[in-house]
Amino acid sequence: MTVSHPVPNRGPITFAIMLATLMNTLDSTIANVALPHIQGSLSAAPDQITWVLTSYIVAAAVMTPMSGWLAGRFGMKRTFLVVITGFTVASMLCGAAASLPQIVLFRVLQGMFGAAMIPLSQAVLLNINPPERHAHAMSMWAMGTILGPIFGPVLGGYLTDTLSWRWCFYINLPIGVVAILGVWIFMPREDETRRRVFDFLGFGALAIAVGCVQLMMDRGPGEDWFASAEVWTYAILAIMGLWVFVVHSLTTAHPFFDLRLVRDRNLVAATSFGFLTGILIFGSLAILPLLMQSLMGYPALTAGLISVPRGLGMMVSILLAGRAARYVDLRLLLFAGLVFSGVAMWQMAHFDLSMDPGPLISSGLLQGFATGLFFVPLTTLAFSTVSPELRAEASSIYNLLRNIGASVGISAMQALAAANTQVTHEQMAGRVTPNDTVLRATLPAALDPSTLPGALALDAVIDRQAMMTAYVNDFRLMLLLIFVCAPLVFLLKPPNSGMRPDPAHAAVE
Repeated sequence: MTVSHPVPNRGPITFAIMLATLMNTLDSTIANVALPHIQGSLSAAPDQITWVLTSYIVAAAVMTPMSGWLAGRFGMKRTFLVVITGFTVASMLCGAAASLPQIVLFRVLQGMFGAAMIPLSQAVLLNINPPERHAHAMSMWAMGTILGPIFGPVLGGYLTDTLSWRWCFYINLPIGVVAILGVWIFMPREDETRRRVFDFLGFGALAIAVGCVQLMMDRGPGEDWFASAEVWTYAILAIMGLWVFVVHSLTTAHPFFDLRLVRDRNLVAATSFGFLTGILIFGSLAILPLLMQSLMGYPALTAGLISVPRGLGMMVSILLAGRAARYVDLRLLLFAGLVFSGVAMWQMAHFDLSMDPGPLISSGLLQGFATGLFFVPLTTLAFSTVSPELRAEASSIYNLLRNIGASVGISAMQALAAANTQVTHEQMAGRVTPNDTVLRATLPAALDPSTLPGALALDAVIDRQAMMTAYVNDFRLMLLLIFVCAPLVFLLKPPNSGMRPDPAHAAVE
């Protein structure tokens, strides 16, 4: 489905595609706040209930690479109808689950069907829009992908409190039905599909590698990383799977991914950039709630309100980037995003325990604005040199690496924060002795280390300071990561002239 002439019903198709995208991204976070209620309802242990989240994430990660092959083999419309229908049915089954094994199984099905929605929605929007509207289409797509994670916890909390946790899944039924009807009625079917041989060995090796990486990132923090045999097992299997996949892909006549994608400079550079910014964005997002609630003592509602400017900044910059991309070099927008992100990280690297909410709000606003500037230019540049028949495969690779980057960022930053907290605490506590008369003279009586209550209170103060120091070190590391991303901007080629609107077309819009 390539645009060589105006596509009829582009508006209804876009609406249906965005509904499916919103349903998918909404479900990635909507169940988080309902976990305690699900645990009580299904009589699950605390370490078991997290599989409601991880089963979905791992299944989606494993199946994401399949989306390109499925679209090429069975057609974009047919594949989209199947995955939306499957996701909706799996959502209903999750809502009706009567035991933990049932809901975990149905969440796996949700993840398997939902994996293809994001790559395929991206590819469809690129295919039904002419090149000069690609930036605008990607801004619409980005809005759908960010609204779900922003409003998912709020909607999940409301449905759980007013109705039941089961409605966190039942809510997908009306959205799914409308999306299915929209795609079925308005989306044109491709004239032909690509009869490609399925590479079972390549997919199997990649699925093992991706699944084990995801499990390692998820289980690592709770299992003390490589002190655990379980984490070592995942790491070894991931390396073996990746090795087999790469060697097999380079030597077989019919690899799982078309090797022309590896030779596309823009796609490779943009995918690498997306992996690094995934670490940057999601790594900081994993730390900030803990910082606000555990260290600063803000209630959950206050922490949520402080986070709102981040989402607002993101939405504003996405809309601005979609319009500015017609007249400004997309690489300049990416570079501007790095600058704004760098300023935000510099602010965050100067956080301290005595600050008011102002620095949290201003840095969040700047980082959200920077994230929006990443989304539109990066996705537009990534696919500007990819032939239309390869867009679904390219999108699956792009989204897979971005999601792995997010997992790495979340796990790595949390692990570094925990390790640095312990080291810093030991260093600071080692300088405190009950016989230090100078120290005792400068401390209030409540923190006198020569008494047991004072020693405990002082240890708690040191622990808070050590934790803040660890978080600040994480932010400094992410600031360095921005400098690593910067050279990738210069590897990207600007879109050809076909990506720019002609004056008449621009005037009409």
